[in-house]
Amino acid sequence: MTEMELLNGEDDNTTVITNHAVPIAGKYKIVPLDDDDVSDFSELLLVEKSGGEVAENFGEGDVEVKSVRIEVDESEEVEEVERVDGGFENEKLAVGEKIEVDEMTTTVISPNSKLPKPEAPAGVVYSRSQSAPESGVGVNMPAIGKFFREKSSSLSSSITKGLSTLKDESERFRLSKVTEFNLSGVRVIVKTKNEDDEVDRVEFKGQISFFSRSNCRDCSAVRHFLRERNLRYVEINIDVFPGREKELIERAGSASVPQIFFNEKLVGGLVVLNSLRNSGMLEQKLKDLLSRKCPASAPSPPVYGFDDRSEEDERMDDMVGIVRVLRQKLPIQDRMMKMKIVKNCFSGTEMVDAIMKHYEVSDRIKAVEIGKKLVQKHFIHNVFGEIEFEDGNHYYRFLEHETFIPRCFNFRGSPNDIEPKDAAMVSQRLSKLMSAILESYASDDRQHLDYVAISNSEEFRRYVNLVQDLQRLNIMSLSPDEKLVFFLNLFNAMVIHAAIRIGHPGGVVDRRSFNSDFLYIIGGHHYSLNDIRNGILRANRRAPYSLVKPFGGGDRRLEMALPKMNPLIHFGLCNGTRSSPTVRFFTPKAIESELRHAAREFFQKDGIEVNLAKRTVHLTRIIKWFDMDFGQEKEMLKWLMKYLDATKAGLLTHLLADGGSVNVVYQKYDWSANI
Repeated sequence: MTEMELLNGEDDNTTVITNHAVPIAGKYKIVPLDDDDVSDFSELLLVEKSGGEVAENFGEGDVEVKSVRIEVDESEEVEEVERVDGGFENEKLAVGEKIEVDEMTTTVISPNSKLPKPEAPAGVVYSRSQSAPESGVGVNMPAIGKFFREKSSSLSSSITKGLSTLKDESERFRLSKVTEFNLSGVRVIVKTKNEDDEVDRVEFKGQISFFSRSNCRDCSAVRHFLRERNLRYVEINIDVFPGREKELIERAGSASVPQIFFNEKLVGGLVVLNSLRNSGMLEQKLKDLLSRKCPASAPSPPVYGFDDRSEEDERMDDMVGIVRVLRQKLPIQDRMMKMKIVKNCFSGTEMVDAIMKHYEVSDRIKAVEIGKKLVQKHFIHNVFGEIEFEDGNHYYRFLEHETFIPRCFNFRGSPNDIEPKDAAMVSQRLSKLMSAILESYASDDRQHLDYVAISNSEEFRRYVNLVQDLQRLNIMSLSPDEKLVFFLNLFNAMVIHAAIRIGHPGGVVDRRSFNSDFLYIIGGHHYSLNDIRNGILRANRRAPYSLVKPFGGGDRRLEMALPKMNPLIHFGLCNGTRSSPTVRFFTPKAIESELRHAAREFFQKDGIEVNLAKRTVHLTRIIKWFDMDFGQEKEMLKWLMKYLDATKAGLLTHLLADGGSVNVVYQKYDWSANI
């Protein structure tokens, strides 16, 4: 005898059978038609081998039968049993009557009255087409044969009619705790929700809200607490909505977070929430405060599409007046130079003349100085990448006319003429926004992201606005650690942005385009994911299977490359696949410890496996692709031991210590999206 569990869902009437074939004492077995029909009690068959012989282990080859869908209606009769050939038999079968199908006996039985009545979950409309399926479409079944699904109106009525022997709607099966009852030859255990989940069934009219910040442990604990109990809440992240900080101080008396509100009433922080839970008063407090409609005086949910930028954020660059005049007055056109056509450019002489004419500058030297400032602030660039602005037959173009602009996804029609902000401040803001996105739209382990929800979120909309500030950002002002953090975080953010805008790559060609053609303009220059990983973070090293370095000798972006490559960066970069490291965002103050933690976390999961018996180490393919960053195999294995747990480190130490050969095998890489 085996047990068959019936697990109640959120609705007491929603039931799922957990096993597909249940042996029953005697000579029968319960066989559902397929996975889609597991929850439909009207679609079970009792299968008996001809002659009374019983197959103890129901599997392939035991019984050769054809699956038949049998529906029990109110009159306890079954009509239109579909045969293998697609025809219909219109004979009626009473419950309990046996039918012969290919030398196999099937018995139509009535479900037990103690079973709950099947019903679709609340909010779900479940329907099936009553039309015949397309020709050639069948349902695959294991070894025992194939049958088409039932055609006719009885299909769609199977759910709505229910089972003929079930009790009335008002007498549905309800239990207050885990219990069981016995059917003939089957023990059925019914599990209902725990008493701890009683709060889930309370219908709240009010609002739970709390103020938070990104990367706050207490805020994460509050968020987890509310999600675990399926309590709807409004989160107001001060790092995402800085304009709400003043409101927080007025309501709570300080800017500390988290601060939780039930309707308009301040409850307190995590300590108070834990105290209410431990004392058993939380449910009652929720009922008392949230049984009434949320008043207008409660914290309001953040409004999508509303920007709360300060005047300081919107201050225009002091050179923008000159630039706007030059955009209108300069003769911008295509020129022939060095046997090639240079598009949308103007000469240095033409610009000096325009400045002198419209700004009453009598000295050409002063006009040249203005031109140099415009180059320095990335309003204009020399078409061949030369640094200084010079008067004469040298050609320049405005930033918005650069050939790479159409592929830059942080450029939206017109250049950003706002005064460039401090690069460290922009980097910090970017990190907090993306951390808020992960906290709201990623799984707790950060292995899975909801890209659809991210794309529709206010956090992502603000991120898209923020990255426009990168166009003329002065990255050279960043310290080495700040630069490392800036590009690590930007890489991970760009992957999310690219996945939303152009989709996850489906193959080798798509991956090449994903990594090379999705661009940001940063500090006046364009950067792809490959440029950031290999040109900046890997100190301008060749990409896997590439013969050239990302940045050539005359490339201005070479100045941005880190002076030294840190191999730990590979475990801080997430390319949006299931085999890549977990997506995360870093801080300049703790970048080294955060990278070490990222490496340990990666290798403690599936990044490395050690088989002592076969003297084999299975390693992530990331190390094979970037082997020049990790050194020879034995050196690399010794280096890895610092980031392994005690068990794996012990096994690897044993392999390396005895002087024998160690076989390194690289794991297959899973390119599927981390959704």
